[in-house]
Amino acid sequence: MKVNKITFSAPNNLEKYLKDVLPVPIKTNIPEWFKKLNHTMEKNTVKGCMPFLDALTAGYLLKMPQDLYIKHNVWNEKLKKYDSFFRYSIQTDSSTLNLNDSLSSQIHQPQQLEGSPLVEKNGGDLPFYKILNPFHIKTPPGYSCLFTSPMNNKDDRFEIISGIVDTDKFDIEINFPFVINNDKYPNLETTIERGTPYVQIIPFKRDDWKMNVVFEKRNTSKFWQNPFFKKLIHNYRTFFWSKKKWM
Repeated sequence: MKVNKITFSAPNNLEKYLKDVLPVPIKTNIPEWFKKLNHTMEKNTVKGCMPFLDALTAGYLLKMPQDLYIKHNVWNEKLKKYDSFFRYSIQTDSSTLNLNDSLSSQIHQPQQLEGSPLVEKNGGDLPFYKILNPFHIKTPPGYSCLFTSPMNNKDDRFEIISGIVDTDKFDIEINFPFVINNDKYPNLETTIERGTPYVQIIPFKRDDWKMNVVFEKRNTSKFWQNPFFKKLIHNYRTFFWSKKKWM
């Protein structure tokens, strides 16, 4: 069976610096609360929902390459105004990243998303910041990647703006603008620490699709003949689920 390959590459002088924040299959990041759940006939939980688990474990994970300090709409007593800015941890030599270069290029103004609910989510007239990713991502010909916040397991402070990139052809690093959860944190001062999971990557083959909507004549008695109803527990996993491999 053919196994497709996704490649993450970075400059070799950063190998020592990045070795503890390498991309990994996201199945290595299953949250503790999920591991502790039990799914039984007496107590049904999401632990028995394979679609939930498939979303949780699909693809690969990027982790923060550096600490990212953020002040988002925080009162500055000295300036007598609300202040917003961000910066990465300080670099000292050529074996570390220099993500503080050109900070202005790491900011998107709200006008770029005018009319989107993301603007209000981010605090109205406040800027969107961007996480810089040191890894170039390459997929086989005909394959793209969906980039989104870790599904069913995202950080409650922020989430990236989801996007799809044709990673078989795009030949530079992909960076990630993100939205602050202003609904919960209207005045946020925080550090997104190095190693924090922030992007889920799901490769997929580009295919053409055509939608078809039909109304079928059905015998309602067939509803009860569906194998889904033969068991009291683990129905979907037993009769319909296909195991996915992300290595």
